[in-house]
Amino acid sequence: MDEELHPEARAAMERRERLGLTSLRSVGVRPLRLLERATSWWQNRNPPEVGRVVDRTIPGPAGDLPVRLYRPAGDGPFPTVVFYHGGGFVMGSLETHDLFCRHLARESDCVVMAVDYRLAPEHPFPAAVEDAYAALTWAADNPDALAGTGDLAVVGDSAGGNLAAVASLMAAERDGPKIAYQYLLYPGVGVEEDQQSVREHAGKVLTADDLRWFRECYYRSEVHERNPYGDPTNACDLSGVAPATVLTAGFDPLRDGGRKYADQLAADGVPTRHVEYEDVIHGFATMLSKPELERAHEAVAEVAADLREAFDA
Repeated sequence: MDEELHPEARAAMERRERLGLTSLRSVGVRPLRLLERATSWWQNRNPPEVGRVVDRTIPGPAGDLPVRLYRPAGDGPFPTVVFYHGGGFVMGSLETHDLFCRHLARESDCVVMAVDYRLAPEHPFPAAVEDAYAALTWAADNPDALAGTGDLAVVGDSAGGNLAAVASLMAAERDGPKIAYQYLLYPGVGVEEDQQSVREHAGKVLTADDLRWFRECYYRSEVHERNPYGDPTNACDLSGVAPATVLTAGFDPLRDGGRKYADQLAADGVPTRHVEYEDVIHGFATMLSKPELERAHEAVAEVAADLREAFDA
């Protein structure tokens, strides 16, 4: 029932509706990215301080790959979190998730390395996957550049949750790097149009056509959609991947896909925790600027607590 939606989440959804973003496909890629840039500038005006923020590039499969390093206060060394942003593989940037990464670095006492992977439709699958895995292997091979202990985790939201899950699967199948934990926030995995969450909640942040448009931009082929590195729910065996938390949102069309993946991980023997924030919408965890969501701060604290526990184990 919509009346069970958290009042702050309802207000956030109404603000988005006032922007007129009823169809992302009709707005188009370039205007959407320009709008994101302007919105990010406004949201990031007074960011929480961390010990240090460094923009740099690392070697990627198609040339230099931009990353942003967020170091906590103190001398370290620190565990490292490789972070992949959301945005349907089409949108999103280091700026759109800057506040989330800052809060996460502060609360987890980890170095957060945010990855500016290539976006579709200019760079369809598997470009983002190749960048995601390259960043993970670079972090494993260069702990000194990160003030790192060598301990690694991956975190991602939405499309970035897909990439974090895929990077974990690739690490398991390619004998490394070793990952201590994966935290997937409302990941874009296992989504089907006949799922209850899509039927009931498409139109809240993401419409059914938005989901189709993102798939068309990214996969370009049904064959790619069935590839386990395109969607890890297609994997025959997940038993070797890192322990996981899968976070879902009750009013999110992606909810049932995330639930399905959590069940699949657990069935394959992966230590898995499924957390559902029942009264919020897709993307809520990054709504950390004023007017902010209480649930967003709760989610960051929960991610940080799970990471600290994983690294202390």
